Amino acid sequence: MMSAQKAAAASLLILMMTVIGGQTFTCHRSEYQIDKNCCPMCPPGSRVKTDCTRTINRTCVPCTEGTFMNQPTGRRQCLTCTSDAGVLTGSGLKIKTSCTRTSDTVCEPLEGFYCMDPTEDGCAAAQKHTSCLPGQYIRQNGTASEDTDCSDCTAGTFSDGTFTSCQQHTQCESLNLLLEKPGTVSMDAECGEQGSNMTGLVIAVVGVVGGVGAAGVLLFILRKKVRKKKKERCKNGRDMEEGGSQIQDTTRQ
Repeated sequence: MMSAQKAAAASLLILMMTVIGGQTFTCHRSEYQIDKNCCPMCPPGSRVKTDCTRTINRTCVPCTEGTFMNQPTGRRQCLTCTSDAGVLTGSGLKIKTSCTRTSDTVCEPLEGFYCMDPTEDGCAAAQKHTSCLPGQYIRQNGTASEDTDCSDCTAGTFSDGTFTSCQQHTQCESLNLLLEKPGTVSMDAECGEQGSNMTGLVIAVVGVVGGVGAAGVLLFILRKKVRKKKKERCKNGRDMEEGGSQIQDTTRQ
């Protein structure tokens, strides 16, 4: 009886040790596991060609052009360089540092763009700086890491969206000018010469006076012509009467 209990206890202990041993089977941080073997990782810039066995060590080969491995690895394939993957096309990024066998391409924003997805060494995505609208001024110019900061102009000032501060509206009166068009938040006030309106008035008056004078002269000439015609008619009438009288006197004789 005691022998059977001891045998059962021994079997249970062996099972527990097997389970615990299986759970605690781990490789060193510089190794990778293949089945129950712990193989040394390949160094940065290379990949695994063949895994190790109980009798054979693992073998490594360098990463080929356009690929990289930036840390010790047990992978059989190197990683593809960012630029070779075509990620830069239309992304607002440019190459800061080219890809090597041990490091990926490092990117940075193009001029006029800012980084939206920063990485440890560079940037993974960028966006164009915001353009301030008319009625706004550039409070802070955009940088490679931050967007442009725009703010609205207050009453009495203006900006076309490219100013770094809102400008005061021109005070026409202080310049001895007439206000022709009030300013807005996006446009300055428009001024005109003080004498411009007076000049227009004078021209208009001169035009009217000149027109009246011309009409008077024309009327005078017409009246003169009418009087001349009347005189000619009267003279012709008298001549005809005198001619008739002479004819009558001759007949009598």
